[in-house]
Amino acid sequence: MKFDDLDARMRAFETALDFCVLPDMYMVARLDGRSFTRLTKEKQNFEAPFDERFRDLMVATTEHLMDCGFRTLYGCTQSDEISLLFHRDEQQFQRKLRKLNSVLAGEASAKFSLLLGDVACFDCRISQLPNVELVCDYFRWRSADAARNALNGHCYWLFRKQGLTEKAATEQLLGMSSSAKNELLFGHGINFNELPNWHKRGVGLYWEQFDKIGTNPVTGQSVVGQRRRLKRDFDLPMKDDYGRFIADLICGGGIGRNSN
Repeated sequence: MKFDDLDARMRAFETALDFCVLPDMYMVARLDGRSFTRLTKEKQNFEAPFDERFRDLMVATTEHLMDCGFRTLYGCTQSDEISLLFHRDEQQFQRKLRKLNSVLAGEASAKFSLLLGDVACFDCRISQLPNVELVCDYFRWRSADAARNALNGHCYWLFRKQGLTEKAATEQLLGMSSSAKNELLFGHGINFNELPNWHKRGVGLYWEQFDKIGTNPVTGQSVVGQRRRLKRDFDLPMKDDYGRFIADLICGGGIGRNSN
């Protein structure tokens, strides 16, 4: 059998389940760390429930994903997950889900592993959203999840530091209301509302424009050109304000607030 015939025959099996995101659909990728509880608590011994070094590794990985060849509008990270919003007209890999998921997971795994100095792995899935309203709802959902996880995490590790086992600490939280969890923390000197906002909402990344002064090589005169760079936002808005923030980012082509 000639190579071209063999190649065509075998590629049919490889691409039989290829699906592409439809035109005019917004794509949001969500990446999650695989077995990160073991990685962060047993192998690396990060501080619980939140660790600034781990946060910075996740932020740097998100920045890498936003600047590795895709048209990204926004990225955010909380805990061991990353969400990325792509431009509606992103055409990388002909919008093939198989390629998007595998490349994004590979890029995140490689970058985080290099930064950490240990093997780390991410998975990836793509949400296909038909309008701006649903995109805003997606990020509001992840913000609400971050707040819930932060409250539970601070309570859980309070119990663990008091000597409770994993099982006992988890059982203590079952059925406990949010107000009761807040009161529990407050009774031990922790005001949940005054904790850093990145604990409760994650960290956002978006593009900002800035002026860069250069020199005209012909005339030797100073010239000002516009460039863009990624901005880290540790004080994201919440609820409806967060939804409006995301909508403004989309309308502005990914250029965020407080840009010059």
